[in-house]
Parts: sequence; structure tokens; C-alpha cells
Amino acid sequence: MSYKTVQKVRVKVPASTANLGPGFDSLGMALNLYAWIDMAISDHTSIHLIGDQMNGIPTDKSNLIYKVAQMVFDKAGVSHPELEISMYSEIPLTRGLGSSASAIVGALAGANALIGNRFTTYELFQIASKLEKHPDNVGASLYGGIIVAFWDDVQAESIRIEPDPNLEVLVAIPAFQLSTEKARGIMPQQVSMKDAVFNLSHSSLLVAALSTGNLGMIRFAMKDRLHQPYRASLIPGMQLLLDESEHHGALGVALSGAGPTMLALVDARSKQKEELQAFLQGTLANEGIQAQMLWLKPSQDGVVTIELHSGDESLLSWVQREVLA
Repeated sequence: MSYKTVQKVRVKVPASTANLGPGFDSLGMALNLYAWIDMAISDHTSIHLIGDQMNGIPTDKSNLIYKVAQMVFDKAGVSHPELEISMYSEIPLTRGLGSSASAIVGALAGANALIGNRFTTYELFQIASKLEKHPDNVGASLYGGIIVAFWDDVQAESIRIEPDPNLEVLVAIPAFQLSTEKARGIMPQQVSMKDAVFNLSHSSLLVAALSTGNLGMIRFAMKDRLHQPYRASLIPGMQLLLDESEHHGALGVALSGAGPTMLALVDARSKQKEELQAFLQGTLANEGIQAQMLWLKPSQDGVVTIELHSGDESLLSWVQREVLA
């Protein structure tokens, strides 16, 4: 089979939130915050990162996007050692909104598009899950919507759920970073059978509620005993948000990914949205934590790639005109 190689592509990939309370490493949702990556076959490697939040990310061949792209080429048996890469991202780094998963998915999709889409989306999901170890994050960024997934160190499988049109998401993004390693390190290596059953039942109920659009059931289903009780010590005010937010209009509240971002699921028809935002922001402020508040929606689309041609505007110009305007 012959494949069409293209010279340059632009990739749009959504952020993701993982775990969704009881769905530890198994439930993810794409959000309408995005990263954009331009990737082109070149005669020398150059990496341009647009925006102050990208400071500190490598701009040589140790860059994650470059390395993931080379993995795709190696797997396909082709050689494109020199790439021109540009990236702009709305997704804050190390805040629990899938910044690394979006970079991996964007790199996979971009490199795959350059070599004529030799790999299926399912095959990209396998590669991404093996790299990231979190199929809920990469699955959401890859497929869009809500993803129920597993990764057993051999393969990943997933089912996509169409988000209810009335589902909205409020995120509170604290002005500090929290590494996944630190958030995982505080968790116990073993849990009781009682806590395991608690999470199994609540996660199953949450999947059923999201699948059927039974938004009222989310408040009962979104409870967790596997990771949030332990991680609450890392984020002042988190326990109060988990305990009290439903009284201020939230369908349910969870730590987004490994944190520190807190996420509330909200019925778009709610009359308590302003009250809920004030409660989240005020609770964190009382602990001395400044937080950016964003109202988001589930992203219906996963990663999208388009071919670029000679004369198309640069990513910087496009971002300034379409995103930052």
C-alpha cells in the first residue's frame, strides 16, 4: 500500500480531565481548552514555543513532541530526523488538565499525518497509553467526549460516551504546580476491600449516569476513597470543596487528574453558577491560593489535523488572529 507523505500539518488537540472522582485512571473527558502544533519535515530541526507558559520546555531534540514524532517514524520504518515544530497551548502545565497527554497525542497525530496516516486511531491510542500510562487522559484527547478506558501494561481499550449537551465544567486552576509523581507518591500502595468496593460501585454508577444523561445522579456517584482523601493534604481547601460544593450548585466535584486543579460538573441550566464560582474561588482564597476560574464544555472532537501548504500563515500569526484576538 502506498501512503501520501505531506510536508506540513497543523494539529489541534483538546485538554483532558482524568479520574472524575472514583474513576481513577479509567474515566476521562476532553475539554475545550486546546493546544496547536505545526509540524513539518525539514532539512534542520527547529522548535518554536509560543507563550510565556512554555518557558523551560526544551527546544532541542530532547523535546517531547520531537521524540514522540520520531517514535512514529521509527515504527513506520521511515526516516525524518529533522523537523520544524511550533506549538501554542491554552492548557496550563502540570495543573491536572492533561498537558503532557495533549502533547503526546498531538505529536502522534502530527507525525502520523506527515507520513500519510499509516496508523489507525486505535493504534495511536495503544502507543499513547503505553507512553503516558493514563488511557483516560490520552483517550479523551484522541477521541473527544468522555472516555472509559483501561491500560493493563499490554494493551488499552476504551468506549466513548457522548457528553450530555447540558453538561458544563467549572475549573479552578490554582497558581501553583503539582507534579503527577508527587500526587501519586502520597497515595497508599494498598487499600481495604471496603474502599475498593466503594469505588467500584460509585465509578459504575457514574458511568451509567453519564451514559444515560441522568445528571442528578452524579452527586451520589462522584465520591471517591482511592486517591482524593490522600491528595487533599496537598491542596488546602480541597476537602471543603469536595464536601460542600454540591450545596452551591455543583453536580459533583473532583480533583482534575493529579491536581491541583479542582473541577465541578454543572448543569448548564442551573441558577447557582455564580454562587458556585464564588464558593470555589473564595474557599481557595481563604487558604491564600489564587485561582483562575474557567467555564468550559466537554470537547466533542478529539485531535484534528489539517494539511498546510506553502503560503499558509504561520502558527504565531494564526494564533494572534484566531485565538488571542
